[in-house]
Amino acid sequence: MSSGFNQKDKQISIQELAALIPNGASVALGGSFLHRGPFALVRELVRQQKSDLEIIKQSPGYDIDLLCRAGVASRARTGIVAMEGNFGLAPHYRKAVETGALKLEEHACATLTAGLRAAAFGIPFQPCAGIHGSHLSELNGWKQLDDPYEKGDPVWVIPAIQPDFAVIHANEVDRQGNVRVLGTSHWDRIMSRAAKSVMIVAERIVDTDVFEKQPEVTLIPYFMVQAYAVVPNGAWPGSCSPEYQIDYPAVERYLESGPEALQAHLNAAPEALQEHVE
Repeated sequence: MSSGFNQKDKQISIQELAALIPNGASVALGGSFLHRGPFALVRELVRQQKSDLEIIKQSPGYDIDLLCRAGVASRARTGIVAMEGNFGLAPHYRKAVETGALKLEEHACATLTAGLRAAAFGIPFQPCAGIHGSHLSELNGWKQLDDPYEKGDPVWVIPAIQPDFAVIHANEVDRQGNVRVLGTSHWDRIMSRAAKSVMIVAERIVDTDVFEKQPEVTLIPYFMVQAYAVVPNGAWPGSCSPEYQIDYPAVERYLESGPEALQAHLNAAPEALQEHVE
């Protein structure tokens, strides 16, 4: 995987990171619901008025809702979508699907993961169990294959899903671009292996010695990373364990209707405040 950047200049601003994603691209977003999503990058996509993006994620919520609210996303492959228990469904995402503004390829989390695995392994499809009885196979035109070993029933196979970009929010990155996630990595690992290019938003830079002392904690090695930006609290208003928890009042304010509420939310984001200070 060629990054197009030398090791020494992989760190760029969040604005430059978002600018690398062209209109019409497919983007896999890491994290799950309100937990450790690359939300600073998502908001910057809105500020740059990107368009016609395809969003790929097993369990999005705030991120895809914001992108639908701003008219940035026009296509999606998703599993469960919600703002989590405190806030119910994602209202702008739902409206976009109902009006046809967002073309949805609906998945179960397992089927989307199977498609990403196929891309990561360099094969055209991946078997997936648990689809029998669902209408997803009919809706998406998925195929069944007979067991070549004649020991079981036919199995559904999911075509490969290769995003143009995977964007992951991480706790730590070193200057080379090695990436650490502390706590649950959700589906970030398979996203990073399936995508053509990997971008990182990190809470902080640490010395490479930290990675060398615990190499098993490295989620994504530097040679897979195209570029990274450092944005403290960049997963706001979501959580980034063990750094901080969900800012529930901020999510409630985001859900207020009207363009003024949306702009106020964007202005209150950590990356916007950081840019203002600088």
